[in-house]
Amino acid sequence: MSDIKCYKCDHILDIDLRTSISRSEECPKCYANIRCCMMCEFYDKNSYNECREPSAPRQLDKEKANFCDYYKLDQSAKYESEKNNALDAANALFKK
Repeated sequence: MSDIKCYKCDHILDIDLRTSISRSEECPKCYANIRCCMMCEFYDKNSYNECREPSAPRQLDKEKANFCDYYKLDQSAKYESEKNNALDAANALFKK
């Protein structure tokens, strides 16, 4: 199991990374689609078609579930809160 957050509400998702993510999977809190561009490792709003995978088909709605064969769940979201907590703790050391 992993501590990956929903892109929309930051709810921690209970996802088994050993299994594939189905197109119908949703966040239990806000019902956002999990298998969508916003949750993909290749999503990059600064890239052409907002995707770093050049062979991926264009998806117009990045929040909608899709059948992209290149989809790979972005696992970096689970580390964001840990990074922020460490930064907050370091900043607290130097405040007067």
